[in-house]
Amino acid sequence: MLGLNKKDAGLFTIVIVLTMLAPFILNPFPENSELAQFNAGYPDLMQRFVIFGIFAIGFNILFGLTGYLSFGHAAFLGVGSYAAIWMMKLLTLNVIPAIIMGIIFAGLCGGGVGFVARSRSGIYFSILTLAFAQMSYALAYSVLTPITGGETGLQIKATDSPLMSSVPEGEIGRANLFGLEMGSSYELSVGGWLFTFNAGYYIAAVCMLIAFYLSIRLFRSPFGMMLRAVKSNQQRMNYTGLNSKPYTLAAFVISGMYAGLAGGLMVAMDTQVGPERMFWTASGEVVLMAILGGVGTLIGPVLGAGMIKYMENIISKINDNILHQWFAFMPDGIEDFMVFIIHPFIGKGWHLTLGIVFMLVVIFLPGGLVEGGQRIGRLFGRKKRAEAEAESTAKTPAE
Repeated sequence: MLGLNKKDAGLFTIVIVLTMLAPFILNPFPENSELAQFNAGYPDLMQRFVIFGIFAIGFNILFGLTGYLSFGHAAFLGVGSYAAIWMMKLLTLNVIPAIIMGIIFAGLCGGGVGFVARSRSGIYFSILTLAFAQMSYALAYSVLTPITGGETGLQIKATDSPLMSSVPEGEIGRANLFGLEMGSSYELSVGGWLFTFNAGYYIAAVCMLIAFYLSIRLFRSPFGMMLRAVKSNQQRMNYTGLNSKPYTLAAFVISGMYAGLAGGLMVAMDTQVGPERMFWTASGEVVLMAILGGVGTLIGPVLGAGMIKYMENIISKINDNILHQWFAFMPDGIEDFMVFIIHPFIGKGWHLTLGIVFMLVVIFLPGGLVEGGQRIGRLFGRKKRAEAEAESTAKTPAE
């Protein structure tokens, strides 16, 4: 299917099904139940799942295949966002040109940074990329204020008049795809469940599926094999007469273009941009996504992005009042004790919970969530084989 082998085609099919049915899968609890707060099937969060999934997939192409760890990837996310917002302000509110411009500018920026940074490897490469990212943040925050909007950032305003979009005077234009607004949604009520189908989410989801498919083809291509050779032993590769630098630069550019795609989609979904997208913590976040999901795997970065964004948006909203509702069946003293114990791990303390999860994954699942799934699969596989062998033995007549 689409040039993929059987295993990759099966994985891609699973990702398509999960992505298209996300409004159902992410809303397992009825709206009026106490567990409804764990539902994640609302448009804003679903959009974040797929957009940051794209960001993590691109980062994984660089880090997972070549072994080059970039601590400055958020710079390309920010560059793509700024390019997209200016395209919307000046030319058209159609999201396609904005996204394309975000990809192009992020790719060019990635080429420039990669050309300089590729002269170093290991921790020196990481520090160089971090320095570039912080320089980009400083430029966006203060130096280039007329272009970036400084601390307040940029957004679509009523005074903007894109050349190819007709916006009534005094009104704020809205991002759209040939007239279909990103905020357009259809709600389906079934019993106690409410499912929301958002146009912006499905547009971002299609982009994520295309990005995921291209990453599979890249992983299985001769180019991908060369990148693995760089990660395995770059010095030995150079001794064979193969110059590894063009491959690492190409990987850096492709990875930056993925980040630009994510940045353009962020603007398409929410037409405002701020310099905080380029801060070093945003770069660290994508590193965590890749490690949590499984570095060098195909679907791992998407899983890691989903976990972090879920915790950021769901665990952070749990407060003491919700905890008291959960433990209301307990005696007052025990109820207060349980709330006291759990309190540091929720709300603003969700980073502590993330840190514990990250430590457990690194210690017990070095291959990330993908390794955990593989272990579970092997466990059930062994059980099925044992049952089949037992059944075969039972049917074999004794001599």
